Amino acid sequence: MAVKNRKMRKKRGSRTMGRGSHKKARGSGNRGGKGMAGTHKGKWTWVIKYAPDYFGRRGFKLPEEVRQSFTTINVGELDELAEELLARGIARQEKDRIEVDVSKLGVEKVLGSGKVTHALVVKARRFSSKAVEKITQAGGEAVVLQE
Repeated sequence: MAVKNRKMRKKRGSRTMGRGSHKKARGSGNRGGKGMAGTHKGKWTWVIKYAPDYFGRRGFKLPEEVRQSFTTINVGELDELAEELLARGIARQEKDRIEVDVSKLGVEKVLGSGKVTHALVVKARRFSSKAVEKITQAGGEAVVLQE
């Protein structure tokens, strides 16, 4: 709508803006209720235009009994900790490789973030495909433990 045709423009200087007595334009009833009141009724067109996702639910929530969550560690982290794990006796040196059993650290799954510079033999219950790829490229081995 053109600005010159708007009711507000036409009513300028009228004090009451076409609402009768100026006392009648007081309160929240004048605007159809406070806040989001009436958004399923008179203000529905406002909801459609300005807040279309306000009502209803989106997405899907996985039930707790189906959800799997594992304690994880990245191969880059393992590579950085390799020397420290050797010193603590958690890992052991075997020829030119370092053998690490991550289940002793309380970790179930090895993920593939970070760089691998040592030849690691990593033992874990689960591996991501990227983790296996990085470990084997560095001359190591990913050993899957049975549950």
